[in-house]
Amino acid sequence: MMPTHVTLVDVGPRDGLQNEKEPVSTEHKAQLVAMLQAAGLKEIEVTSFVSPKWVPQMADNLAVMAAIQRQPGVRYSVLTPNMKGLEAALPTKPDEIVVFAAASEAFSQKNINCSIAESIARFAPVVEFAHAAGIKVRGALSCALGCPYEGEISADQVEHVVRLMKDIGVDHMGVADTIGVGTPRKVQAAMERALKHYPLVEVSGHFHDTYGQALSNIYACLELGVHNFDASVAGLGGCPYAKGATGNVATEDVVFMLNGLGIDTGIDIDKLVDAGAFISGVLGRPPVSRVGRALLAKRAG
Repeated sequence: MMPTHVTLVDVGPRDGLQNEKEPVSTEHKAQLVAMLQAAGLKEIEVTSFVSPKWVPQMADNLAVMAAIQRQPGVRYSVLTPNMKGLEAALPTKPDEIVVFAAASEAFSQKNINCSIAESIARFAPVVEFAHAAGIKVRGALSCALGCPYEGEISADQVEHVVRLMKDIGVDHMGVADTIGVGTPRKVQAAMERALKHYPLVEVSGHFHDTYGQALSNIYACLELGVHNFDASVAGLGGCPYAKGATGNVATEDVVFMLNGLGIDTGIDIDKLVDAGAFISGVLGRPPVSRVGRALLAKRAG
């Protein structure tokens, strides 16, 4: 079942940067996107169209989308949590939009102040309008392996929300371990539920490395044939629900593992390390990526 090729979506420019306290300039965000696509990334999550009151780092979304130098064959996605966000995003011509729901009722209430059912109802017109504009809709299912408020999340809970998102026309299902507590067998159980409703090509994994399980969980997905994953250059993005913990799995670490397995990604790891070093320098800290740090140290030596 092991795939021969894996597609990585780099979520660093959006999910990675959104919780940074110090503003990152539009120019630096656009430069990061340029370096990622130069490294061979074909899927990049660029920004989000959310209220700047809640996510001030993404307040320059229009400027970022205008500043990026688009390349043929690269898909540029944006997060649009509601109709207002979609309406703002449409003039920027994203290739794909992202909507998110939680597998946990408690997380849905705490995070977006509504029930799972209400969140799905909000997304239904977003999906409809996106499709009318010829734009693909990617769904992200947060807290699919565990919730900071509810604790354990069952595969039944995962499948329930997967079915709801499928019913409103969401094209792709991303299973997300938001707090990084998943382990390989639990991840496979959640993925198998998603695969009951979506074809293999339209299921992906999004893993945080809070407990150091992200690469193991990706390997577990590869065993099922899953070949789409989110990752974040330099390991950008913390986990706000686990103080001081790392967040998204680093793209460099995933590519290094896949290279070792003989699985093609089309990504130049040296150029990817350059991108990670660049944005880490902008943020004034070393990359979280272990592979990034190791290869930079090797170069210096």
